[in-house]
Amino acid sequence: MYTRKNQRNLTGAEKKRFVGAVLELKRRGTYEEFVRLHSRYYVSDAEGGVRAGHMAPSFLPWHRRYLLDFERELRKIDATVTIPYWDWTTDNTPAAALWRDDFLGGTGRERDQQVMTGPFAYSAGNWTIKGGVTDDRFLTRDLGRPSSPIALPSKAELATAMNEKVYDAAPWDSTATSGFRNRLEGWTSGGSERWRNHNRVHRWIGGAMLGAASPNDPAFWLHHAFVDLLWDRWQQKHPKATYLPRKKLPAGDPQSGRAISLEEPLPPWNVKPSTLLDHRTIYRYAT
Repeated sequence: MYTRKNQRNLTGAEKKRFVGAVLELKRRGTYEEFVRLHSRYYVSDAEGGVRAGHMAPSFLPWHRRYLLDFERELRKIDATVTIPYWDWTTDNTPAAALWRDDFLGGTGRERDQQVMTGPFAYSAGNWTIKGGVTDDRFLTRDLGRPSSPIALPSKAELATAMNEKVYDAAPWDSTATSGFRNRLEGWTSGGSERWRNHNRVHRWIGGAMLGAASPNDPAFWLHHAFVDLLWDRWQQKHPKATYLPRKKLPAGDPQSGRAISLEEPLPPWNVKPSTLLDHRTIYRYAT
């Protein structure tokens, strides 16, 4: 078993090792495979077919397996590396340590949002965006969206999700008005607070993090490691709660064949959510 640490507690050497492993995955072309996979399984309510990665109960187990696969690739390069997590309720400004030049680099320049600092800057020569998802070949960010400012989620806002007593609820999509999964994923019907929790973080970073190809920004992994940690904490807070729906939805349900129940296979791995409810034999989170 290994440990995922809070990014603010990483030593300089640990930051360097993480960055080095990510850059090596990029050099090998493996990184793009993860970007394509996430794009493939970003299926919205309005689209047909199975919704595995987002806007569905399987949002959390799907991303847990996705992060595990990525982490395994990193650890093949350097066995000391794990994915650090970013507590965005605490390190909640562009001045936070993760945006410094020795780690993820900072925000983008005003005219085109191109990241100019840190190891993932296009000018550093090691981070070219590929795959044809956007026209930009460089990483983009717009931390805090200065032209129309937004704030990262607060501890109080996150508590609205953590206090939910059930995992998810019908209609098992982005319109669910209760349940931990959608409160944490952060879909709402609109208004000034349309984006909550997980979704708000993507909006706050902006640039490459706004679309289905959001893993093009390495900040994605730190963000989702924290989301994964929050699922673990929610389970500890509500020990009698379980993944829902437990049973395959009947044929007459509008979400039948779209929302994945506890014992149905998650694509593309053909593993069940029930096998991903507990990570403690593989890794733990340092507080």
